[in-house]
Amino acid sequence: MPHRRRFLATATRALTLGGGALWLLGRGVWAQPSYTVPLAQLQEMVATKFPRSVPVQGLFDLNLQAPLLRLLPEVNRLGAAMAVDVAGPALRRSHAGSFDVEFALRYEASDRTLRAYQIRLGRLAFPTLQPAVTELLNAYGPVLAEQSLREVTLHQLRPQDTAVFDGLGLQPGPITVTPKGLAVAFVSKQP
Repeated sequence: MPHRRRFLATATRALTLGGGALWLLGRGVWAQPSYTVPLAQLQEMVATKFPRSVPVQGLFDLNLQAPLLRLLPEVNRLGAAMAVDVAGPALRRSHAGSFDVEFALRYEASDRTLRAYQIRLGRLAFPTLQPAVTELLNAYGPVLAEQSLREVTLHQLRPQDTAVFDGLGLQPGPITVTPKGLAVAFVSKQP
């Protein structure tokens, strides 16, 4: 009987330490273990990466402000509305504008980060610029978006966030955009 009590106490401690992760794993096929990152946390992290300046061939600079993120679960992507100012030798003054982007997310194992990729730029809008200049900016738009937003870190997993999963031979896998945030699924580590 003492061995049985000791076993139950050890199992209870293990479940308490492992928290929800072991509970999810114990449910087997009904639930894949995952880690959720709420939108507010993503917004906070991305704000630290801006403002950002992108030079355009010595003609002008685009100064990007922190994006306002939105979840797009129907297409498994994030969207961002961004304020931008354009100024430089080719323009007489600074002009305020905006644009929208959509992007997917990928996990980078080397530093445990979730990063933007597969960026799709919406149209740049500058109400005070001449239409021809706005068209020029829109022609450069996809390249500018790629340069300024490629691989922007949206979240970094801490070792304590994944410790239980690491111990069970799991690693971050598919990232799903849900109405509540990002769900990072954990899958078996590849040999």
